[in-house]
Amino acid sequence: MTRKLFCVFLTLGYPSIAATERLILSSEKAGVDIIELGFPFSDPLADGPIIQYSSEQALKKHVSIKDAFALVRRLRRKGSAVPIVFFGYFNPVFSYGGKAFARDAKSSGMDGLIIPDLPPEEELEFQKECRKQKLYFVQLVAPTTLDKRAKMLVGKSQGFVYYVSLRGVTGTRKALPADLKAHLLKLKRMTAKPVLAGFGVSTPEQARAISRMTEGVIVGSAVIKHLKQGVPTAERFILKMSRAVHGA
Repeated sequence: MTRKLFCVFLTLGYPSIAATERLILSSEKAGVDIIELGFPFSDPLADGPIIQYSSEQALKKHVSIKDAFALVRRLRRKGSAVPIVFFGYFNPVFSYGGKAFARDAKSSGMDGLIIPDLPPEEELEFQKECRKQKLYFVQLVAPTTLDKRAKMLVGKSQGFVYYVSLRGVTGTRKALPADLKAHLLKLKRMTAKPVLAGFGVSTPEQARAISRMTEGVIVGSAVIKHLKQGVPTAERFILKMSRAVHGA
């Protein structure tokens, strides 16, 4: 059986940059396969109240894109090899400068990008720069995405396909959507790339159930929720979720 992938979302700078660094290193030890490094933004269209809260707290500390690059550079110097994908909105990237962003992201040791408000038809020059730097560009597919568009998105997605498992914004949910399995089966018929499902995954039981339907699981809001109670609490939760996804 192919090993399932477990991806953890962390907000850069929440509760501090030092805490984000510690969590990435401990997540790697816990068997996490991919880190989504969320860049705090004042108007996060896809994020629910938990991640919005973490973004607001990080923004109060004036966290910058340069901090993100410096953090990844430090992690790589420490021997961390876990793939790190920048998750953020296009406005801060545009302000930084597309060409400079792609160059600096790659030289820092980042592996890819997820930009939920950037459709593949837009900012083609920036996407070209990312390809030039060999940065993976991960596309999102939602339950409401029409089949024709879903085929185009999975065709363009690099590394893996991010399936948004529920309608609405991020956040913990008590139950998984009833149509999740049917949507995942349809998506997997469109591509041989790994499909990872995220949004709303809150418990080890949910993570285990999703990992049976797909190639991997993404957990964000539930991690941030535990992080509100302190870094050790979040670390224990990440380890539990990692074991659930990996079938331990």
